[in-house]
Amino acid sequence: MFLPHHYSFLQAPEGWQTVDLISDLHLCEETPRGVEALIRHLHDTPAEAVLLLGDIFEVWIGDDVLADPQHPESQLIAALAEASRGRWVAFMPGNRDFLLGQRALQKLGWHELADPCVLHAFGQHLVLSHGDALCTADADYQRFRQMVRSQAWQANFLARPLEHRRALAREMRQASMQRYREQPALVIPGDDGVDLDAASALLQQQHATDLIHGHTHRPISHEMSREGGPHLRRHVLSDWALDHEPRRIDLIRLNRRPDLPPIQRIVPEL
Repeated sequence: MFLPHHYSFLQAPEGWQTVDLISDLHLCEETPRGVEALIRHLHDTPAEAVLLLGDIFEVWIGDDVLADPQHPESQLIAALAEASRGRWVAFMPGNRDFLLGQRALQKLGWHELADPCVLHAFGQHLVLSHGDALCTADADYQRFRQMVRSQAWQANFLARPLEHRRALAREMRQASMQRYREQPALVIPGDDGVDLDAASALLQQQHATDLIHGHTHRPISHEMSREGGPHLRRHVLSDWALDHEPRRIDLIRLNRRPDLPPIQRIVPEL
């Protein structure tokens, strides 16, 4: 039986030439275009590896939803598992899908990434994160995050009836769609809620130069270096918002080939 490996450090094998990084698809029954886009990308990308940096699912209420193969979650997992065959795919929990467990990962054939995870690929030393832990100024959220990541809270939540958990999920989806509509299209560095000092400290702690994360839905790449300090950069992934306006999608691609940018932002065709 396949057992997903848990990585806090990932060394790209010699055979890899390209790695794709994607986050914040928020897939669910109400996002058919988003589901189709990820399946198509998993089939067609030239990348040997696809790393999914959290909130791939709009909300995950527990692996027991997979007991019934007719449930939408079961059908989604089956479709993604089929699309992932022959490609190395890894998943990092986000703030929406941190309850995705070993049962679901086994069905998907995906590996698990810790948050943060250090990636060494093609001569680059990078830190990967979902990004929510770096929003340190939001004290209420950080307290909530600490609570829901505890074993006690998760055991209590998963013990609730499935329909109760589904009702909470519907409420979260409605709130998420409202936030999507209110998001501005552009952002200046440091204006997306991420603590740049915390991001810089994380890179320096890991002796890395580039941080790649999602969560804020505000794509940007910028320098975080200070005069006399190390050369540090931050790359924020967009969400994949294809089932409502304004539509947006992007990914970051790491390349081994010297004729291509080592870190490249790609906008797939809609």
